[in-house]
Amino acid sequence: MKARAAAFLLALCCGCGMARADRLVVSVSQEKVRITSGFAGADLVVFGVADPDDAADGSPDVVVTVRGPSQTFTTWRKTRLLGLWVNSDSRTFLEVPSFLDILTSRPPEEMADADALRLGQIGLARVLLKQRIGTDYADVVPADPFRAAFLRIQQAQGLYREDTRGVSFIAPHVFRAEVAIPGTAPLGRYEVEVKLLRGGRLTASAATAFDVQKTGFEQKIAEFSQRSGLLYGLAVALGSLAIGFIGNLLFRKE
Repeated sequence: MKARAAAFLLALCCGCGMARADRLVVSVSQEKVRITSGFAGADLVVFGVADPDDAADGSPDVVVTVRGPSQTFTTWRKTRLLGLWVNSDSRTFLEVPSFLDILTSRPPEEMADADALRLGQIGLARVLLKQRIGTDYADVVPADPFRAAFLRIQQAQGLYREDTRGVSFIAPHVFRAEVAIPGTAPLGRYEVEVKLLRGGRLTASAATAFDVQKTGFEQKIAEFSQRSGLLYGLAVALGSLAIGFIGNLLFRKE
């Protein structure tokens, strides 16, 4: 077990995407997730080492939060009108994480009191999701139907997740958490934040990051569309015309 812990510590010190704090070192197993045409998802591992000087207090509580690039989403409410379901009201969520994974070593309610959990945004129900409500901007209570619908949609797509047993200790001061990146994961920079709590209080935190990016032919097409938008648009239009012309030749009736 000692040799295994030493190997993990060495990997953390030499690994990619490492960040340091006074009492905590964290790292991710890979700094880039490359998406190809056959990409169906990937698993990353977040490793962490707590300062051994805290040994007298035992293992701390650990919270690992992974946030994807910020995006704006709109959630609609449907009502029945003349026998048809139509969109009647909406709520816009502004610059919220496109991907959110919250992993803890035990249920948050067992770590700290409600105020500490709310201030630390520990748990999916406590994450602030800024919304446009009329002319104002705010977050609302967890029971808000628009917020509940937004979380339900994101969870169904595998983009939001909470695992209250997602962090495990592989040695007295070494822990790991597996992060599942779905095939629909947005491209961009993903921020990883790790918090340690003892006795219900935050004692250390650290951060690192990784990138989700396209590679191969898909990436070249994306780069071309960004560099030469007009040429890309013309190429797409000509390609569509060519496909339509060939399809007409192949399937026309004599």
